[in-house]
Amino acid sequence: MENRNADVANQATKTKLPEKLLDKLLDFDPVDAPVISLYLDARSDQHGQQNFLPFVRKQLTNRIKSYENQSDEQTSLEEDFVRIVRYLESDVPPSVQGLAIFACSKAKDWFEVGQFDAPFERNRLFVSDRPHLYPLARLNDQYRRYAVVLADTNRAQIFVFAAGQAVEHEEVENVKTKHTKVGGWSQARYQRHQQNYHLQHAKEVVDMLERIVRDEGIEQIILAGDEAVVIPLLREQMPKALEEKVIDALSLTINTPEHELLEESLTAFRRYDSLTDMEKVERLLNEYRADDLGVAGVPETLAALSNGQVEEMLIAAQADSIQFDEEEVRKVLELYQTDERLPEPLDQRTVADELVRRANVLSSAKVTFIEDSTRLERMGGVGALLRYKIADPIGVNLRKSAAK
Repeated sequence: MENRNADVANQATKTKLPEKLLDKLLDFDPVDAPVISLYLDARSDQHGQQNFLPFVRKQLTNRIKSYENQSDEQTSLEEDFVRIVRYLESDVPPSVQGLAIFACSKAKDWFEVGQFDAPFERNRLFVSDRPHLYPLARLNDQYRRYAVVLADTNRAQIFVFAAGQAVEHEEVENVKTKHTKVGGWSQARYQRHQQNYHLQHAKEVVDMLERIVRDEGIEQIILAGDEAVVIPLLREQMPKALEEKVIDALSLTINTPEHELLEESLTAFRRYDSLTDMEKVERLLNEYRADDLGVAGVPETLAALSNGQVEEMLIAAQADSIQFDEEEVRKVLELYQTDERLPEPLDQRTVADELVRRANVLSSAKVTFIEDSTRLERMGGVGALLRYKIADPIGVNLRKSAAK
């Protein structure tokens, strides 16, 4: 048994982007066996050691004890315990900061691993009938893709950052013009010559950036370089649609190390994110008050997601901020039932997961986690901006259901 489990662990698919792992988890079909969802803060301590193994051994042992001795559920968890611990003892690089493991031996030895350059806030273990998505979806939103252009007048580097790492890197290098002292008409011709080189360089950088933005689906761009010369030159060459994606400009030299560029740009990205979160919540509240393209609360949001109406769901960053009436939510889930079974129990964790799952599967909706969710919590901690409106979708359908 242990050799088989070791082979399975060694064959586990490792992903470095939350969005790719999230897609795999959404395809998982619930089974009559416990599914492990393990989220670990894998950052090393001051001695260079990763300290998650004691937590994993203790928590998994306690969960195994919670099932009847020699039951199918306990046997399944014991098999998962062996391969998870063996994997953690041998297959985690010291550079990994966040680790997510999902396992169910009774589901054809299902075993998925995500290794990330961004950390989870704390170690957590969930055992249910399906993978727990919420922490992974939140990490995906916190560290979503954005582009950074680091440039001077003859060199440029374009990075796409996601999940705390560079997932794309392109370089442009053109002729370096030399500064010479000449006078009169010669000086003017030289300056025009130099300006033409700089202009051509800027055009090449923008052309490459435009291709990357299109291919990678980038919504935000950060420029970095000389704020007096290079950044204005780049902006002048950008088409309007591209320039509108620029969220900030940083004064950095072309030789700025990648790790420093990531740190500086991530700070700028989060500053922008915080402001836009506030604007989105305000827009949602206005749409909801006007009874227009906005819904608020768990039942209404679940119904809109199930109907495919949602353009963007706004949800509290902490699942325990989500509040709802269990009876109302159960009626909506039964009305728009997508699986043979409903998530059980109906608590904050399972409902938060169901909201994320339906946003991705049924509405193809963008999911935005609101870090400062004080105003959103007054509406139950979740709401949605809609593509189109349906008159009283819950009430009408519930009455039809009751009539049958």
